[in-house]
Amino acid sequence: MPPVLPMLAKSVAAIPAGMQYEAKWDGFRAIVFRDGDEVELGSRTGKPLTRYFPELVTAVRERLPERCVVDGEIVIAREGHLDFDALTERIHPADSRVRTLAERTPASLVVFDVLALGDASLMDAPLTERRERLTAELSGVRAPVHLAPATTDIEVARQWFEEYEGAGLDGVIAKPLTVPYRPDQRAMFKVKHERTADVVVAGYRLHKSGPVVGSLLLGLYDERGTLQHVGVSAAFTMKRRAELVEELEPLRLDDVSGHPWAAWSEEAAHETARLPGAPSRWSGRKDLSWVPLRPDRVAEVAYDHMENGQRFRHTARFRRWRPDRTPESCTYAQLEEPVRYDLAEILGA
Repeated sequence: MPPVLPMLAKSVAAIPAGMQYEAKWDGFRAIVFRDGDEVELGSRTGKPLTRYFPELVTAVRERLPERCVVDGEIVIAREGHLDFDALTERIHPADSRVRTLAERTPASLVVFDVLALGDASLMDAPLTERRERLTAELSGVRAPVHLAPATTDIEVARQWFEEYEGAGLDGVIAKPLTVPYRPDQRAMFKVKHERTADVVVAGYRLHKSGPVVGSLLLGLYDERGTLQHVGVSAAFTMKRRAELVEELEPLRLDDVSGHPWAAWSEEAAHETARLPGAPSRWSGRKDLSWVPLRPDRVAEVAYDHMENGQRFRHTARFRRWRPDRTPESCTYAQLEEPVRYDLAEILGA
């Protein structure tokens, strides 16, 4: 019975040998429960996602076993590529808006594990047995429900790691063959892409604990010469957070009016430019105010991939200052673009 928390993965630097390998999907993790006409889509935190994806509720009733619990990922594809922004648009309070988006940008469910079938719990069964049962049950399943491809060939996994990024996937998951299903435990491994970029540090937010840096606000110049907000870097020790305040003090601006992101507090401005600080249904009433800095300092950060070629999909990791680089040289042109790969090739659709 819901809620059940999904089994998790810990990051490793290289693909480990002797395991089952799957692509790492970039969507909303979901534990899916079906009992006849009753369907619930549980999120990674256990909260229901059901009302946001009505088209998947219908698909689950039509395409999954009558009584089952499966683990998978909710994704939306556009032009053969995963689109995470389209997913976030679904988390909307208005049912009419959700249903409009369900017709305009329908979601898919990629299933990669099974926790229960009929009266039988499979959570204590090894992965090999669960995969065999899942493959048998979903043989011939039709879109928008898909059986996630899997292999035990590490060379195939390495090929997937290189190729699938072009379809918007962000790495490979490795699962020990004998592992039972362990909710909320990091019993799997993930290998993600990592690249570096030189970015402009144009501001920071304070940490919730006090007057130290919580996150650095990062920017890149577009082809028009406009500094666009592309993400944050936030993983620092408390000592380093305090040091950063002192290091950045000479760049601090008392007046934001001369800053490239001066319009950050104007809601309409966020429609035409990428600026820090826009409250959203994710942030709610969270304080998103920030300290503007003169955009003169360049840092090298590590990132896994870009969302729609515009911003870092996840929090970037600070590597070092780059005093040898000018802010104007920090453009989108430096970013490596993965070779495009059609998502239909992965799902066999």
